[in-house]
Amino acid sequence: QVQLVESGGGLVQAGGSLRLSCAASGGVFRNYHTAWFRQAPGKEREFVAAISRGGGTTNYAVSVKDRFTIARDNAKNTVYLQMNSLKPEDTAVYYCAASIYYGTTRSEYNYWGQGTQVTVAS
Repeated sequence: QVQLVESGGGLVQAGGSLRLSCAASGGVFRNYHTAWFRQAPGKEREFVAAISRGGGTTNYAVSVKDRFTIARDNAKNTVYLQMNSLKPEDTAVYYCAASIYYGTTRSEYNYWGQGTQVTVAS
């Protein structure tokens, strides 16, 4: 069973950057595909980005493509989300997720972190 802990959230001005990290423990990290989701107040949790267990395949939501980059370091059991050109609409709690299945929907992921808050001020 995999435990996930996110970090790196905070308050940033529009146009700024943040890098989120998600540290995994309790399982063989390289066996799991990982993803980032986010949930804004009053909205459903939505897909942001996913990366395959070997790192060779990535997918992004249209709203973040060309601004966000997902990456992973299997030696460090960590997945990252580099967020550039941040917009106020990126404000949300960001969640890391893992699964033996690769996908872009919540139902495909069964391990979740507690989330980290990202607030983008205009």
